[in-house]
Parts: sequence; C-alpha cells; structure tokens
Amino acid sequence: MTKYSHKIENAVALRGSISVGELSDLLGVSDQTIRRVVKPLVDEGKVIKVHGAIVSTERLADPPFHARMQIMRAEKTAIAARVVAQIADGASLAIDTGSTSGFIAQALQIRKNLVVVTNSAYVASTLATVPGNRVYMAGSQLRDHDGAAFDRLAFTTIERMRADHCILSASSVDPARGFLTYEQCEADIVEAMQGISDRTIMAVDHSKFRPTQKPGMVAMMTLKAQSRVVTDKAPASDYAGLLKPFKVEVA
Repeated sequence: MTKYSHKIENAVALRGSISVGELSDLLGVSDQTIRRVVKPLVDEGKVIKVHGAIVSTERLADPPFHARMQIMRAEKTAIAARVVAQIADGASLAIDTGSTSGFIAQALQIRKNLVVVTNSAYVASTLATVPGNRVYMAGSQLRDHDGAAFDRLAFTTIERMRADHCILSASSVDPARGFLTYEQCEADIVEAMQGISDRTIMAVDHSKFRPTQKPGMVAMMTLKAQSRVVTDKAPASDYAGLLKPFKVEVA
C-alpha cells in the first residue's frame, strides 16, 4: 500500500464519492498519481472507479470517528481556532459529536471554568480533565463508531441545562435542503441543543458544501437567525440564499 492509499480510502469513506480532481487537490499530487494509486484499490474491491470519480463500496453512513478526525485536519484546526476566539472563560456550551467539534474541544482546553454539556464521549473526556471545568455527559449508552449517546438520558440531560452557545457540525450542506446529517437522532440532538442555547455556531469545513441527492440524509432544523457559520473557505454563490440569515466567518 502506498503512502496515499490510506488517505484516499479515508476520503472516499468520508464523502461516499469524491472526484479525482478533489483527491488531487486534497493530497497535493497529480491526477495521474491518483489514478495510479486508486487502481489497486479498485482491483481489491475497496473502492469503485466511475467516470472522473471514486465511489465507496461501503453502505453510505458516517465512517468511524477516528477516521473522520484524520480528514481535513488543517481546515478543522483553523475552524476550531476561529470558534474558540469567540468563547470566553466561564462560558457555558452545548457541543455535539462531530469530528470538527472534536477539534474545537481540543482547542477549548486553553479556556478556563467552562460549563459543558455534550453527547460526545470524546468531547467530554477532552474537556473534563481541565481544572475548573464542569462537564456533563449527556446519555449513558454510546454508539460504537463515534462514542456518541442518543438515548433518552441524553435528551433529558441536555433539556435540563442552559448554555451561552451551542456548537454544531453537519455531515453535508445542500443549498436547497440546508444542513444535513445521516441520522434522525443527530438532527434531534441539534434541536435539543439549540433549544437550550442563546447563540448557535455551526462549524463545517468547505468539503461539506456540496449539493447532494443522496437518499436518507436528514435535514436539521433551521439555525437560529444571526447564527454563525464558521468554515475554512467561502462557500459558492449557490449558497447565498441559504446563508443569508447567518454570519459567515472564514477561518
């Protein structure tokens, strides 16, 4: 396996499908190199090659959390820094379970005396050991692929709290349907966290801004007016209507 093979597999798993050109930009190599590396992956049945794109052979769903934490690291780090610049010491936060939220949790370790409610075991463990923080893990049963909780206790815990900010992420952003995720329970958590929060921050890297006709994706509730959308690259003009009610910040 070449040094690029694992990165290509992760990128395809994350996106479901990705163009050769996008892989070339992501890895900083030529289209010819991408095609050469992809060929043995196709031969092994790990991915499918279609005209101009590479498609996952797996069921469409979010890949394991650790794999998503390896994709778009520089972009997610920049987004995290921009988000944390808006959070003061002593703030109260509701944080979801996306990989970008994981990077934000890492960056939040510089803040003091935070009150955090989250359904992510990764976010909880990252921030619970910072002296002065109070962290509430929402839920008891954790999913096996990302350590997130969506049981009744998760919603009960969130609904008992109040937060200055909720920090959210999305699996995809469609110009017509808005912010999307793969599971209804994830959309429900977004609604619960917005319900207890004064302000919303949606943190999403530029790769998520793509029109999609994928079946089964669930639209989140509309973000509150004046919510902040923090990304690493200005979205295409197709998204102007969707994003007009919000403050878009480019890290």
